[in-house]
Amino acid sequence: MMTIRVLIVDDEPLARDTIRLLLDGRDSIEIVGEAATGEEAISAIKELEPNLVFLDIQMPGMTGFDVVKTVGPENMPKIIFATAYDEYALKAFDTRAVDYLLKPFDDERFDQALEHAVEQIRSQKLGLIRNELASLLEYQSLQTEQQKEQSESNDVVERIMVKERDSVFFVRVEDIDWVEAAGDYVSLHVGPKSHLIRDTMTRMESKLGSVDFARIHRSSIVNVNRIKELRPYFHGDYIVYLKNGKELRLSRRYWDRLERVLAPHRSASDKR
Repeated sequence: MMTIRVLIVDDEPLARDTIRLLLDGRDSIEIVGEAATGEEAISAIKELEPNLVFLDIQMPGMTGFDVVKTVGPENMPKIIFATAYDEYALKAFDTRAVDYLLKPFDDERFDQALEHAVEQIRSQKLGLIRNELASLLEYQSLQTEQQKEQSESNDVVERIMVKERDSVFFVRVEDIDWVEAAGDYVSLHVGPKSHLIRDTMTRMESKLGSVDFARIHRSSIVNVNRIKELRPYFHGDYIVYLKNGKELRLSRRYWDRLERVLAPHRSASDKR
């Protein structure tokens, strides 16, 4: 059976100790080295030729992304990225080709990531991994540019990036019917389809803007162009009927927000 050669890279000794203990005693797993900086990681990858690297994203001086760019995606082994808080990195690297661990992680999540990496290595898919890693770096660059554009334009965007296992694509904001809160994620409802992305309702409000979208409930944002009618409910609440037949609840707490968005639309309709 093939022995998987593992390199652990993290600037925190405790984090390296945790991964080492979780790997200890596993059949066909050999820890060939550890590194505390990006520079040490680059040297170790070249000299030790590991099959798998547990690579911290946030390190002083040189990030995990910098390590990949310096070594080159075509020369990199399989990578499991680690991060404490960079949710944009999680979006970029939560794929079949490259996995991640969100600190603090539990044994089950670690086992899942390791099993997936070992399966990729043993099935000799390194060529595919390297190609997808290069693509992922491009997506990470796109995400950074998108963040910059959002910051410069008060966060309002024209399209939103969606990543679903084997593909990354963009959804036009104008095509979104409504947005629904889903724990640490939000669900973009576009016609008969829905797309789950890691974000918050507050940030989605900023991204969608206030021209065509209104927050009508703590768990709902609606495209006002999709509203068919409103009907009174109880205690000042309303039922919002969309043109596609979907029914949403308008909380009285959010009535002012909807009214502000609807006002320009009414004016435009009156002019016509």
